[in-house]
Amino acid sequence: MTEQPWFGAKRYGYGAGLPISRQGWLVTLIFMIVAIGAGMLFADRPLALAAVLLPAILIFIIIAMRTTEGGWRWRWGGRD
Repeated sequence: MTEQPWFGAKRYGYGAGLPISRQGWLVTLIFMIVAIGAGMLFADRPLALAAVLLPAILIFIIIAMRTTEGGWRWRWGGRD
């Protein structure tokens, strides 16, 4: 990865940690707005809610995977 990472690596486990750059925080904020907005708009329509949330979650995970420092892998607590 040649660019600055957007998300920090988790110290234990698999996946991404908290955002560590403006871009990471922006992506997280946009995801939260979409999730909360969809929940409010489609509270009485679960299929519509799922149709909005599932792609949003998938897109967020893909962005986090590609922009996490060191990539996603299992970590046992050591400093990488």
